[in-house]
Amino acid sequence: MKKYLLLLIAFSGLIVTIVLTRKDSTPAYKLHDRVDGISNSSEWLNTKKAIETLEDEIQRNPDNNQVKLKLAQAYIQEGRVTGDHNYYDAMAFKLIHTILKKDSENFEALCCLATLEASAHQFKDALAICEKAIKINPYNAYIYGVLCDSHVELGQYNKAVNAADKMVSIRPDIRSYSRVSYLREIYGDYPGAIEAMKLALSAGYPGLEQTEWTRVYLGRLYEITGDTKTAEVNYNTALTERPNYAPALAGLGSLEKGKRNYKEALMYYSKAEKLLQDYSYVQHSGEIYQLLGQNELAQKSFDKSLEMLIKHQHPTDEETGIGHNIDRELANVFLSMKQYDKAYTSAKIEYERRPNNIDVNETLAWACYGKGMTKEAQYFILNALKTKSSNAELLCKAGVIFQKNNHPLVAQQYINRAFKVNPNLNHELASLVKPNTALVYATNK
Repeated sequence: MKKYLLLLIAFSGLIVTIVLTRKDSTPAYKLHDRVDGISNSSEWLNTKKAIETLEDEIQRNPDNNQVKLKLAQAYIQEGRVTGDHNYYDAMAFKLIHTILKKDSENFEALCCLATLEASAHQFKDALAICEKAIKINPYNAYIYGVLCDSHVELGQYNKAVNAADKMVSIRPDIRSYSRVSYLREIYGDYPGAIEAMKLALSAGYPGLEQTEWTRVYLGRLYEITGDTKTAEVNYNTALTERPNYAPALAGLGSLEKGKRNYKEALMYYSKAEKLLQDYSYVQHSGEIYQLLGQNELAQKSFDKSLEMLIKHQHPTDEETGIGHNIDRELANVFLSMKQYDKAYTSAKIEYERRPNNIDVNETLAWACYGKGMTKEAQYFILNALKTKSSNAELLCKAGVIFQKNNHPLVAQQYINRAFKVNPNLNHELASLVKPNTALVYATNK
């Protein structure tokens, strides 16, 4: 879920206020109906009317770059709301491509392109586009947000902090505060991360997708620091403000999984995956089927999760859009399947692309551990710890890896810290801790 903080508030308010005259035609760009459960809101009716109006306007005036830009922005947001990035991002990319062909320094088009590149995990390209856009307009907060995201994903954390500071100085709002929160989390400051995410939430309008995403992420921060009651309140509030909101349902699924209420967890994840196209919900369902001993259903879920990822993997061109880099996500699914050779192969590809990113190093370290490559696992887990993250799962994995490398005292320190941050640590991960190490924690507690 963490990686999905990127581009938290993508062009959210643009499509609601558009009023243009419609004309019957067969548009080249076509909006898909939303699935049942998120298709009956007034927001959807307004969004649908606005986008269809823009689609028709494109047919009447195919050279109108302003209309193309508004439609591309609307598609980016619709891809976020529905999870159908494979369709909407490609449509947006095609529109932006035609704008930049004629006007290579169109600032808003460059912002859209940077957003699409980052969404597709083409972070080096996104970074280059951000830098070009900032030369054109150095006073726009949004572009510094995408710049911050790109630096984070490339492991350039000091530069990410500078970009976030610049963004806040230009416009302190839900988008900038959320990035401050994420960076504080990366540097191990959970109280500060929660404080900044509360500021972000207070700056949003209840019920809007970006506001409820922020509320869910705040709930996640409470969950991973052991305050499951406050996390549950946030998830349920998000569902009240935005009924059938998939990320909030997934949050409740995570809480139920933590309590070993696997059937209830499965119910929440199954509902979430029907509402939003997100491979991780299907992956989590597979993990729960594993825990229930239903291996055939687990395999079906994992296969579906892999299929959802792989369909995004294509070359970048005007017709198909921007091909996604999905190797770390593939590696995490393979880790869930306990297919460590495949996990290692995918994680190593991503590492070659982003060797300084702490999440990539964590994934590769755990793949190495699964393969029995304990020395290599220790090297990569140390890289993952370089920002002094306080993430309990990361700390526990570090403890398990140091345990395996015969460093019991170091292992105990990491494991003790992990349980101090989150006493409700993942049961499967906690089960890898040696009994004497757990006793040391209990004594220190």
